[in-house]
Amino acid sequence: MPLVPAALRYFREVAQTGSITVAADNHHITPSSISRQIAKLESEIGRPLFHRHPRGMTLTEAGRRLLAHVHRSELDASALLAELRALDPAGFRRIAVACTEGFAHSVVPQAMSQLRRIHPAVTFRLDVTGREEATRRVAEGDADVAATFALGRQEDVCVDHSAVVPTFAAVRGDHPLARRPRVGFAELCGHPLALSAEGASQRELFDIAARIERVEATVVLECDRLAPVYAFVRSGGGVALVSGLGMDGDPDGDLVHVPLTHPVFDQRRAQIQTMIGRHRSPAVADFINLLVARLPHGGADGTEPGPGSRPTDPR
Repeated sequence: MPLVPAALRYFREVAQTGSITVAADNHHITPSSISRQIAKLESEIGRPLFHRHPRGMTLTEAGRRLLAHVHRSELDASALLAELRALDPAGFRRIAVACTEGFAHSVVPQAMSQLRRIHPAVTFRLDVTGREEATRRVAEGDADVAATFALGRQEDVCVDHSAVVPTFAAVRGDHPLARRPRVGFAELCGHPLALSAEGASQRELFDIAARIERVEATVVLECDRLAPVYAFVRSGGGVALVSGLGMDGDPDGDLVHVPLTHPVFDQRRAQIQTMIGRHRSPAVADFINLLVARLPHGGADGTEPGPGSRPTDPR
């Protein structure tokens, strides 16, 4: 990126390839030129940026932090160039969004539609993926915004909003649970269940709750997509566990959503995440505000999880 100094671009290339020779070949310059640039950076910083090994170079802690800075600088430069080009009436700004299934049905697309009324030149790329992948894409700059679920404090991204979203049992209107104002965990496990696959945050918490309550569940369907899960429930296959956001994925609205009462599920939070230190264009800032407006505010106790906190199993 032209707006990022050459020394930092060469440093980034060496960090990625682990070799001054390979980095020099990639930039069509001599290895000695890159060596001088690296030495100058290390002199200015007062710390070595690389561990030198016979088979290559690896980053020191100072080098790792500088690489993160370079990555942010390149992203900021790209965003600035996009904004400058957008000054031309023919220009546009694309916002890359990563979200989990629950956010994809209404929260994210509705916010996109509303933003287009505010910023007509904006376009989007939306990737529906797993919660950890959504966070990774933001942390590494592959997405501008992530709308995802999280367990515990997030150290590698900026959390713009975090709140508990209630969990529900989705059933047909003729199901015995449909007439209940709420359902307990043990009672829920007395029915055939459709759950997220292992690794999903909701499934992780379900398994913890099962160990706490010492109950065994009959899981008859594992699926991370809401449409087949709702079709399965609608045809009488069992009870589905969905978040409050996922309720909008019920296309016909003919199912009953009964609140599930168990404190372990309050440890999962819906979050809007962005890259730490990344420049935000006015369009991205407005998009974040629109997403936040569609989510609950505060958690069960109105607080954020503590540093490094994770769901716990008392057993």
